[in-house]
Amino acid sequence: MADKRTAIVTGAGRGIGAAIALRLAKDGNRVGVIDLREDDTADTVAAIRAAGGEALGVGADVANTDAVAAAVKRIADELGAPTILINNAGILRDNLIFKMTEADWDAVIGVHLRGAFLMTRAVQSFQVEAKWGRIVSLSSTSALGNRGQANYAAAKAGIQGFTKTLAIELGRYNVTANAIAPGFIATDMLRQTAERINVPFDDFMTAAAKDIPVGRWGVPEDIAAAASFFVSDEASFVSGQVLYVAGGPKA
Repeated sequence: MADKRTAIVTGAGRGIGAAIALRLAKDGNRVGVIDLREDDTADTVAAIRAAGGEALGVGADVANTDAVAAAVKRIADELGAPTILINNAGILRDNLIFKMTEADWDAVIGVHLRGAFLMTRAVQSFQVEAKWGRIVSLSSTSALGNRGQANYAAAKAGIQGFTKTLAIELGRYNVTANAIAPGFIATDMLRQTAERINVPFDDFMTAAAKDIPVGRWGVPEDIAAAASFFVSDEASFVSGQVLYVAGGPKA
């Protein structure tokens, strides 16, 4: 990579987002680390800086238009125009459909889908101007349907349609858009799922691994490796794709 680029990773305070931020920094990018509160970004920013990278932590609700605009402007001003965007921010509000409240539905759709839309709209102008850009959004195997996750499944399926449309609209500007659909990844989000169904986390993960062809569950670094490829120059002819990183075929 001839010149350093600026990447933004949302929901990067921990888990998959943190792993992606660390990997992109290792690859030579400056990284804007966004999470709901700036304090939540401290560990990720510190880890990047300790490894010799450049990072800036910013607190922002990705579902809020003004917060997104302010966060992207600050990153552009302090790190440089962002041309890489990782839409990773997400929440869970799991419940069976007859128990799911409108607030639970709206919150999940808001963070995942509205958040990806607002962040992408804010960043794409920098990408178009640079005539180069990479957008990677996090979907999930839950996009194929998952009991108790009607809101999350709908949001993650929506991410796939959003991604394919971005690829069509932005391709002429040398901007690619792809999605990663993780399977069972050892994160706090999966821990919440285990708690919801009253199963100890270790038992939950061990049982899941038995149904995964490669015989193990995933780790955040598995997703970070896929993101690293999608944002690389070598991936310039890959766009509009959904990569299931799930240890076996899912779709």
